[in-house]
Amino acid sequence: MNYKLSNHNYKLSNHNGKLDSIIRLNDRTFIPFDPANRDYQQYLAWLAEGNTPLPADPILEPEPLTPQQKSEASGLTVEELRELLGL
Repeated sequence: MNYKLSNHNYKLSNHNGKLDSIIRLNDRTFIPFDPANRDYQQYLAWLAEGNTPLPADPILEPEPLTPQQKSEASGLTVEELRELLGL
């Protein structure tokens, strides 16, 4: 059995940069850091045997949108935006 640390690779769901679960790789099950969880207990026993989980993937930061991309994403024309902003 092999495990990988997980931060879900999403900035908004990784609890302020902290790892939030473990992935059991043979069946892709997410295991929370919960002492009452049977799967977590098995993971701790696996660690105690001297095993090491794979590291979590890096947290991906989205590229900032350009003004043009923001305008296109709004679905509004330049004239509609000006009217909306009172310009």
